[in-house]
Amino acid sequence: MALVELGRFYSSFEAGVARSRLAADGIETFLFDMEMSWEGLGGLIPIRLMIAEEDRDAALAILDQPQEPLR
Repeated sequence: MALVELGRFYSSFEAGVARSRLAADGIETFLFDMEMSWEGLGGLIPIRLMIAEEDRDAALAILDQPQEPLR
């Protein structure tokens, strides 16, 4: 399985939200450089959200959809 970078995040919270949205639709994700991104230093190294290349189009469509607020 070839992995591709879907996005970069400078906050572990934002990376986690994107990962959760994709997981809810059955898309497996991996977060690279999580330990290297120190939020206290302004996130000098981004957290990379990686997915299987064949899931790229579906994942982009999911993340492009606006999130509904929690009730």
